[in-house]
This record gives sequence, structure tokens and C-alpha cells, in this order.
Amino acid sequence: MEDQLDEITTIEIRHRKEKKELQAKVQSLKKTVKGDKTKKKEVIAEINKLETELEERHKKELENCKELAEEPEDTSENIQIQHLKPKVTKAQRRRDKKLQQERDQAEQVRLQEIENLHGPRNIEMKNISLRLKEKQLMLFSIPSDGDCLYKAVSHQLETIREKSFSIMELRNKVAKYIKENKTEFLPFMSHPDTYEMLTDDEFEDYCNNIINSKSWGGQLEIRALSSCLRCPIHVIQATGPVSINQGDEYDGPPLIITYHRHMYKLGEHYNSTKMNTECLQDVS
Repeated sequence: MEDQLDEITTIEIRHRKEKKELQAKVQSLKKTVKGDKTKKKEVIAEINKLETELEERHKKELENCKELAEEPEDTSENIQIQHLKPKVTKAQRRRDKKLQQERDQAEQVRLQEIENLHGPRNIEMKNISLRLKEKQLMLFSIPSDGDCLYKAVSHQLETIREKSFSIMELRNKVAKYIKENKTEFLPFMSHPDTYEMLTDDEFEDYCNNIINSKSWGGQLEIRALSSCLRCPIHVIQATGPVSINQGDEYDGPPLIITYHRHMYKLGEHYNSTKMNTECLQDVS
């Protein structure tokens, strides 16, 4: 009897925790649909479904546990009946507990998948894909390893300009160009901690890191790449202007890459692009 009561308390504690987690998920989902009436209806329906399912599951778990706790004390008749029932072993109880944990984990995964569906990563990807489709393009995935900008540009050079540069060659070109044009770049370079303009030594360290590490490339590096390669580079993003352009004064087709703020938890990322064969088929 005491064991059953302890189990009820444990279940109630878990239920309170699950309710709080669901409330947090609900608030997160609601934030993703501001201004979008169609998506808001879908999310509200999903929230109602989640809340109903959780409430019904909690109710059923408590009822099952309370039924066991409220069984009458053993009488001679009850003892005889109990002898007919199979005894639940410790091993079985462990298996039951493990099964319940697996169910709880599966529920958490399902909730996370729903949040991801309406989360910033998925919304960003949809917006970028739509903008690429308007240009008859699609995403070409680049690994997230610090070299993503240089690999995206390298892929574009091969497919658009039929030129081949290694990642190290591109990094060396960028570092050399920034060093040779220090007065042009230095005003836009600041220390990540103090936000002060870089000193001469810090400027040298910055350029050396471009060559000697997998330092992430940003807007300054894109500007340097465009200038030293003498070709336009267009960066497609999810919000704001469709693309941020560098080097439009140069001739030839632009290298088109994409910028992602939410794709990976580690930080910002660049991908390349390629022709969207489905769009080409539709046109033909």
C-alpha cells in the first residue's frame, strides 16, 4: 500500500514537470506565428491536441495507479484470489518502468519535432528556398566546419566560372588582399570583446588566422573574395533584402551563395546553390 502511494506521488511530480514543459513548448510555438493567421490556426489546433493527449494520459496513469493503491487488505478470500494471480517480479517492474521511460522520451521527441517545424531554423530554410526558386536555383549543402564560406565560393567558381581554387588558396588570397588594403578594411574591424578598432598587431593576427586556422568568414571576407577574384558575389538571405551584393562592378555572372543564421547551433553558416532542375522543366 505504501509503495503504491509513493508511486502516485512520483507520478504526480512527473506530471507537473511534463505540464510545465508543455507550457514552455506552447509559448514557443505561439511566438513563431505572429502575423500569420493561417499558420496560427494550425498551431492552435496542434496545441489543443497536445494538451488533450497529455491530460488524458495523465488521467489514465493516475487512475491505474490509484486502483492498485485502493485494493482492500488481504482477507482469506483475497489471499486465495491473489494466489491465482501471477506475481509481478522485480525484473518485470524494471521492464515496465523502462517501457514508461521510453514512452515519455518518445513524447518529448514528438514535441520537439513539432517545435522544430515552426521554429526559426525551418522558417529560415523555407524563406531561403522560396527566394532561390524565384531565381530557378536550389540549395547546395556545404559542411559546417569553419570553411563553409570558402567551400561555397569554391563550388560556385567551379560551376559558374569553371575555375578551380583550393580552400587554402582562397584563404591566402583573402588574407593577402586585406593586408594590402588595410586602410579600406581596418575601420570595419573591431575586437570581439572590447569592440574597439583593432591595433596593428591585432590586425596582423586577424589576417594570419585566416590562413592558419578555420576562422569563419563574414562580410569582410566576402568583400575581399569578390575583389581579389574580380567577380560579383550575391548572398541570399531569409529576411530583409533578397540578396546582399558585393562586386557588381565586375563583369560576368555572379557567384550566388546563401547565408543562414539559424541552421546550426554553433553559429552562422554559408551554403552554395545550383540550378533547380524542376524549375527548368516547368519552364520548358
